[in-house]
Formats: sequence, C-alpha cells, structure tokens
Amino acid sequence: MENDMRSESIINIIETKTSLDAGISSSLMAWNWILADNYSAVRKSITRGQSAWVREVNSLSNSSETTRGEFLRRRIINQKSNINFENWLVGVVDGDGTFHFSVDKNGKWILHFKVGQSSYNLRLLYYIKFMIGVGQVSVPADGNAEYRVRDVKNIVNYIIPIFDKYPLLTSKYFNYDLFRQAAFIINDKNISLSERHLLLSELKLKKMPENYISPAWSKINYLINNLEEASSVVSKSWIIGFTEAEGSFYLVTKSLNRIVHGFEITQKLDKIVLDAIGLILGISVTTKKTYFTVGTTNSKSISNIISYYTNTMKGMKSLEFRIWARSYNKAKTDLKKFEYLTKVRDQMRQIRSIRFDKNFKQVEDK
Repeated sequence: MENDMRSESIINIIETKTSLDAGISSSLMAWNWILADNYSAVRKSITRGQSAWVREVNSLSNSSETTRGEFLRRRIINQKSNINFENWLVGVVDGDGTFHFSVDKNGKWILHFKVGQSSYNLRLLYYIKFMIGVGQVSVPADGNAEYRVRDVKNIVNYIIPIFDKYPLLTSKYFNYDLFRQAAFIINDKNISLSERHLLLSELKLKKMPENYISPAWSKINYLINNLEEASSVVSKSWIIGFTEAEGSFYLVTKSLNRIVHGFEITQKLDKIVLDAIGLILGISVTTKKTYFTVGTTNSKSISNIISYYTNTMKGMKSLEFRIWARSYNKAKTDLKKFEYLTKVRDQMRQIRSIRFDKNFKQVEDK
C-alpha cells in the first residue's frame, strides 16, 4: 500500500508539472519520461514542490528492482490499448531480440534469450520482464541495457510457448528454431552428456541459407500481392512491437526554413517484412545499396500514421511519438512553424541522448 501511494504521488507530481515547451536539464526529468503514462509533454523546471519531487524520485530509484518493475508494469498495462502483449513481444524481438546457445570453457551448454535496448528505454525492458514473470534486466557498463532469460526451464516454460504461438516474421526465425531445439535437448534428462554435446554441436554448425525467409510466410507462398495477404501474416500488435525496436519518428529539414515530419523503418534483410508493413501503412518501400527502407514524409501519410500508432506503444518510443504527433498538429496553426519545429527536434534529440546506469542514475552518453 505504501509503495502504491508513493507511485501515485509521483504520477500526480509529473502530471501537474509538464509542458511540451520545456527545457531539459536533469535526470529527474528522465524519471518523468520513464514513469509517467501521461506523455503529453516534457517537464518544465520544478519550482514549487521541488523538494517533494526529489524525495519521491529518490525513494523509488533506491527501491528494489521488483518494486520499480511492478510499478512500470501497472502503469503501462493500464494505458488504453488493444495490443496483444505476446504478439507485440514477437515484433520487438524480430527487431532487437537474440536467441543464442553456446558451450563454455567447462563444457556446459548455455542458453541465452535477450532483448537489447539503450538504457534510455528501461521502461520497455521492465514491462517485458513483469509481463512474462521471469528473467532479469541489467545495465552493463557500456550503457546498453538488456532483458535476458538464461534458465533452461524458464525458457522452455515461458519463452518458447510465446514464439511457437506467434512465429517470428524475420529471418531471425532460423536462429530461434535452432535455439528451440537446443533448449529441448538440454532440458531432456534422458539424453546422455556425450550425446547431448554431439547434438548441440551439430546444431551450432548449421548456417542460415542465403535469402532465407521465415516459414510464417508460407501461408501466402512467400509472396505478397495485396493488403489482405499482408494482413493475414502481419498483425497490428506485431507492427507496434517491431516499430518500438526498429522504427523512427523524426523531424527533417527539407529546404531553407522548412522542416517536415518523417517516419521510417529500415532492414538489411527481410524485404518481405517491409513490403507487408508498407501495404498496411500505405507507404512505399525503397531499396538502398545495403538495406531496405519503408518510410515517408508525405503529410497525408504522416496523418494516417499518427492515427495508426496513437495509444499503442509501451516503451520510450511512445513518448517520442506523442511529442512528434502533437507537434505535427500544433505546427499547422503555428505562425512560427520553423522555429517551433526546430525546438521540438532539438528536444527529441536530447531525450534520445539520455542513458542510465543500473540504479537509474543518468550517465553521460559518450
């Protein structure tokens, strides 16, 4: 009860002391972005009530990982959203997840499922942890953060069922399939140590075929001809998760005194994925020298994208999106549109530059 009251107190302080037109000055504001579900703005410098705010933030930042994570989970799942968590998670993992198994110097085989993020986006990682119920969130010294599960029983009981139910859509499926086989081999007590080592070594030697495509696309014969076919494989929940990992909401200078809103998702492989996203969002796919991209700066398309993504995302990209979308609507009537959007762009860049250590203290982004 005491923790619940403290959490609600923090939210109340945040919601009464925020404004889009604010500057960015301290790690306290970063806590604002991590904890608040009212993303309407970036926080102004606190005057009246500042000491209370500092005490509340310090109290939560010094609390246990369980308390912090549970608080984040409650705040996020209470947001209005029709997103399916498991399908959303598969989208996130298709973008930023890793399935790995290897043998250590003592001959023990180790499994490692990981979702990586900048430590700026701890919110997303804690949400995943407390929705799944197992695993650990850590912030290594390099400033990147990760949610990981290494216990084989937890992988078999909690992780694999999700990805069996909602298949990965990128070529990452290949690594998952090997990882899945490895997990069952390691977990099978009827297999001798020597046979286990042989089977896992054989799996480890397998290489992904050139131009590999996830079997999830087999239902449409690995070809997309229309929106209906794209939507039969790709769900909105998956797109939201994939966008949280790989998408970008940005502002770009098009010409002198003209800044426009842009949206983009890029991939080095898996063009079929971007083809599907492009059909669903109504934007085109472009082939570059070393990667593929689906994106737009077209005003009508941006308006449609804003409608599609409103009240969907769970991580810190939801804050970026809210600022981005709000500035799009506000700029329509702002007489000093260029100056206004320049300021918003600078603020978004500052937000993305924030990093935290494992105790949620802000650290320099080198």
